[in-house]
Amino acid sequence: MEPEGRFSRAGRRLLSVLLAAAAVPVGAQTYRDRTPDREVVYFVLPDRFENGDPGNDRGGISGGRLESGFDPAHKGFYHGGDLKGLTARLDYIQGLGATAIWLGPIYRNKPVQGAPGQESAGYHGYWITDFTDVDPHFGSRADLKAFVDAAHARGIKVYLDIITNHTADVIKYRECPKNDCAYRGLGDFPHTRRGGLDGAPINQGFEGIDKPNQRPDNFASLKRPDYAYTPYVPRGEAGVKAPAWLNDPIYYHNRGDSTFRGESSTMGDFVGLDDLFTEHPRVVQGFIEIYGQWIDDFGIDGFRIDTARHVNPEFWQAFVPAMTERAKARGIPNFHIFGEVFDPDPGMLARFTKVDRYPAVLDFAFQAAVTDVVGRGAPTERLARLFQMDALYEGGEATARQLPTFLGNHDMGRFARFVREANPAASEDEVLKRVILGHAMLLFARGVPTIYYGDEQGFAGDGGDQDAREDMFASRVASYNDNRLVGTSATTAQVSFGQDGPLYRAIAAMAALRKSDPALSRGEQIVRAYAETPGLFALSRRAPSGGGETLVVFNTGTSAIGANIAVDAGARSWQPLRGRCAPSGSAPGSYRVELAPLDYIICKAVPN
Repeated sequence: MEPEGRFSRAGRRLLSVLLAAAAVPVGAQTYRDRTPDREVVYFVLPDRFENGDPGNDRGGISGGRLESGFDPAHKGFYHGGDLKGLTARLDYIQGLGATAIWLGPIYRNKPVQGAPGQESAGYHGYWITDFTDVDPHFGSRADLKAFVDAAHARGIKVYLDIITNHTADVIKYRECPKNDCAYRGLGDFPHTRRGGLDGAPINQGFEGIDKPNQRPDNFASLKRPDYAYTPYVPRGEAGVKAPAWLNDPIYYHNRGDSTFRGESSTMGDFVGLDDLFTEHPRVVQGFIEIYGQWIDDFGIDGFRIDTARHVNPEFWQAFVPAMTERAKARGIPNFHIFGEVFDPDPGMLARFTKVDRYPAVLDFAFQAAVTDVVGRGAPTERLARLFQMDALYEGGEATARQLPTFLGNHDMGRFARFVREANPAASEDEVLKRVILGHAMLLFARGVPTIYYGDEQGFAGDGGDQDAREDMFASRVASYNDNRLVGTSATTAQVSFGQDGPLYRAIAAMAALRKSDPALSRGEQIVRAYAETPGLFALSRRAPSGGGETLVVFNTGTSAIGANIAVDAGARSWQPLRGRCAPSGSAPGSYRVELAPLDYIICKAVPN
């Protein structure tokens, strides 16, 4: 039986009623009035989604792949996806139940970077040269406007992926002809000496970068960038960046490659990319101007911020409220800002909501916990410990409901691969069940579920980074096309926009159920049961209006289970939303559940 077929007849009737109620307009509410916790986000890399205009495949650049960056048979180069293709496939995205699209960076990139023999292209969008324009490989500003307007017409929000930590690799250092400069820290190479402690005095009057000294008059004394290395811009690239102020090396740290530890984490070049001097008031104000203009021009609904942990907190303390206010002035009251802090420790994630003042961060801790429990057979107590840490976030559990949750992404790889690697002897049916179960946790636990494009088609990938960035249109990459997809015999050599596969149908049914019941998106979450082994995990979501409880119970084990779950004592009658649910509890405050292996049920208390 297909996964959505496990919804009971009574559950389908109740779901229809709830969906009808959810569709009734309330006053003049529009998609703008939805708070972030009500969204289901679809994350997509434009280059790998759909090719709507083959005329822009080379970005208007003549020559081979090392000039234009276009080679659809190589996983590290542009493949042809664009904004027109995304607009043409909005039916598909909406059919999945997504209410917001997180769009990988669409700004003009340096087409190709890398040492000879190691070149790759900026198809992913993170090597920006012009922060004010759309990369011609993806189309034009008019194409972006058409896409955003078409999405908004359907009530779908659009989030832009933004970068403030770095630009493309343009600046070089004279001391490192091979572009392999080791990081040089503040202690040995202060801003006030050229080339180290014994060097000639420079930047006299500059008082440093500590928070009390972040004043324009202090930074006016910072006139030379050669305190650690001697930076220069190669011939022919002097004006490649936009806005024009980004071409001046004084606005970069110029300290060599980050080791991703200590001060180098915020001041070192990110794998050679030019690391911006984000302590500088001109840089702060410059990026407020840059990204505020994207809000003004296109009515963008939110930002995902790349490499958030590699920028000093004071930058975010100024930038985030400026963006929120800019959005409010544009009539966007629920602008969603979330940063990428690549760390599975909820304490570290919470720090960025308290110190850096982020409204939300991507929930890498959730990703790690669900992968461990569903994919690797960890005790369900692991999830209970995760949710106990929600108290650490600024604003506590209410903020945790704003965190975008996810199972895999374009950097670490896909959830299906994690499941397969952890269960090499598992049947394909078991792999499918585990992948569906992981998505059920994603859709029904607290947080903003974020689906990585292609997961709904059973994409698994061979690894992270380039190996997890397959094409939705018919691919020509051999290492993609030999992959086994989950739940289907198809391959990525075929067009992957079908809506009848088991994962697409299961996720669409979950998204519809989540939309129908406010408790499953905005409701307070209470962990009801967990174990020191694989198996039982139960949570309740309470309707935000205070009316009623929705119980979600998972079985992460390979044997059937039965258990009595503590529930609200006033919940006497129950309706099934998914699976088999007893019509009444065993006693006031206790409810009996029975679950098949690797399955879940959802039971809703009926108001008395």
